[in-house]
Amino acid sequence: MRDDDPWNTIRSLAACFTALDTERGISAEEQWTLQVLKLAEEVGEAAQAVIGVRAVNPRKGRSHDWEQVQEEVVDAVITGMVSLARMRPDDAPEFFASVLARKSARFLPDPPGSEPVVDPPGSEPVVTGR
Repeated sequence: MRDDDPWNTIRSLAACFTALDTERGISAEEQWTLQVLKLAEEVGEAAQAVIGVRAVNPRKGRSHDWEQVQEEVVDAVITGMVSLARMRPDDAPEFFASVLARKSARFLPDPPGSEPVVDPPGSEPVVTGR
């Protein structure tokens, strides 16, 4: 039977990687650090794929297509979700949803009848390419 909630898969991956790292004697904070570095690596691979699509590197020419870029972006998203689930195993989906609501409220109108989302005091502003 297929599970339609991607967070269940993400939680399973996070638990698996945490168990493996714990068996290797890696502390929780070090695991989080390494997981965020893995996220940076995945984002770099997406950037490299874009360079390949655009044939910016004269030594390699056109080395990727847009579907490969899209797959690299998915890898980055999965790695980011796993990172969050490893750092917040008890409430990652809820935390994600609250941050998404707060940050998207700057760009999307409030649904009719809803309460506006307000940034908590001291929160960082969202910086975008817009």
